[in-house]
Amino acid sequence: MTTYNIKSISDLHYMFGIPKPKHPLISLLDASEIFISEENVGAKVICDFYMISLKDKSCGVEYGRHSFDFKEGLMVFSSPGQVYTPTKPVQKGDIQGWMLYFHKDLIRNTHLGEIMSEFSFFNYDIVEALHLSESEENIIQTAVNNIVSEYSQSDDNHSQRVIVSNLELLLTYCSRFYERQFKTRSVQCKGVISQFEKEIKKYFEAERHLESGLPSVEHFATIAHLSQHYFSDLIKKETGRKPKEHINHFIIEEAKNMLVGTEQSVSEIAYDLGFKYPHYFTRLFKSKTGQTPVEYRNIS
Repeated sequence: MTTYNIKSISDLHYMFGIPKPKHPLISLLDASEIFISEENVGAKVICDFYMISLKDKSCGVEYGRHSFDFKEGLMVFSSPGQVYTPTKPVQKGDIQGWMLYFHKDLIRNTHLGEIMSEFSFFNYDIVEALHLSESEENIIQTAVNNIVSEYSQSDDNHSQRVIVSNLELLLTYCSRFYERQFKTRSVQCKGVISQFEKEIKKYFEAERHLESGLPSVEHFATIAHLSQHYFSDLIKKETGRKPKEHINHFIIEEAKNMLVGTEQSVSEIAYDLGFKYPHYFTRLFKSKTGQTPVEYRNIS
């Protein structure tokens, strides 16, 4: 199987058979200009870029475990190092929309570079795409047009700052619209949260912690059929607490019951809760209650 490691925006343009980019670190590709030959179907394409995409239908590309296959008004994001696999040939004009690619060097040593990890939707799965209303799509399009207008002009001392500032504005709008999406899907979100709480209890009742250790956020995200980042953001936005905090709360409540209701030592309780080292348990307990397990037992 052929693997392409695309390191530069110029290489990306060459691969898609389109003219050279106007800027070395950022480019908006017109989806209607994309051409994928029969011989490249099944190839792995690894890009060193961030990607923001808005397309109107399936483009025959797998991203991670899922395929692009959605209706208009949906945005998809990916981070550097993700693997794309064309699943079918694409002729020019087959799809409409755009893909904005930018290299991590564009935002290096900038404010956006410092806060990039806050835009966790770059690590969501395709099925967790951002659904846009018509007005939201217009806002996004305006922000993208401003970016393209700036990098298409002659470069000066302000160019990079203006481009990056507009890019940060674009991503901030996307964060806002994702928050709206979580709110409009509140019923589904509550179902995920309810199931999450049940699964935490089930994990300990089945004594899986004795064999596999303390449960991870990824474990519960997989059960919910969501990416870890999307699952974490959903839980945090709906409850105000991260999934790890929910897990720790359950553990602390179980520990309190064991400290008061049994004569087990602190070390025995720690091991029974799935901790490999008792001092980790003591540290967590004190951070959440303000008391050590021994102090809690003596007071109670």
